[in-house]
Amino acid sequence: MSATHSIPTVLQVEHDARGVVTLTLNDPARFNALGADMLAALQQALDAIARDDGVRVVVLAATGKAFCAGHNLKDMAAHPELAWYQTLFAQCSKVMLSIQRLPVPVIAKVQGMATAAGCQLVAQCDLAVAVPQATFATSGIHYGLFCATPSVPLVRNVPIKQAMEMLLTGDFIDAATALRQGLLNRVVPAEALDAEVEKLVASILDKPRTAIAMGKALVYQQRELGVDAAYQLAGQTMAVNMMDDAAQEGARAFAEKRPPAWKQHSSGH
Repeated sequence: MSATHSIPTVLQVEHDARGVVTLTLNDPARFNALGADMLAALQQALDAIARDDGVRVVVLAATGKAFCAGHNLKDMAAHPELAWYQTLFAQCSKVMLSIQRLPVPVIAKVQGMATAAGCQLVAQCDLAVAVPQATFATSGIHYGLFCATPSVPLVRNVPIKQAMEMLLTGDFIDAATALRQGLLNRVVPAEALDAEVEKLVASILDKPRTAIAMGKALVYQQRELGVDAAYQLAGQTMAVNMMDDAAQEGARAFAEKRPPAWKQHSSGH
């Protein structure tokens, strides 16, 4: 049985018995904008997930027509103060880094428009599945604001020329283009969205948590390094991973031509 609660109502948090946590942005009237309240709710939920060894996968979803319209420009216009803007963008960057630093994969389930910091949110997730109607833009430049913070994960998802076109023009790309350019893993009809996300969830649940956690951390760390240092870190990670009970069982199972029998929450301890 699943349990649902809110922290607060702008974000719905649902846990199921398998260790899947679904975070649903629930402020459709404001297109799920990343205001201070939404960011605080996301941070609280992500911090709780980071402390919970029972969590295996996070799904980030949204209600209403839009997935997320980014920061609320109306709020921003009402606070023409450098310190206010610095606090807002620091709060948002902390949420994005928290997604990356979670030991479990985060899947964006995109049912609508994702603009500016909303596009950033999709780019920051480890995996992303969208409907054909979903659209994506780093649209701040239309309002005189270059999408600097959204550019950070965007250029780590999309080739630089395509990323620069999005950032310099602010124009929308459709889901098919986002898929082709590397922002998305899958595009499926709306009625198949739940099932497609579930396929990814099921595949991840089938793997040992420790190996996934080590691997996720390694991928993002080595990406920022030169190739020599990246190989050194990757080799060390694989050696440590290989010492884990789950990897030892996996190797034995391979040698014995049988499926591995992993403990449900392998932790390597």
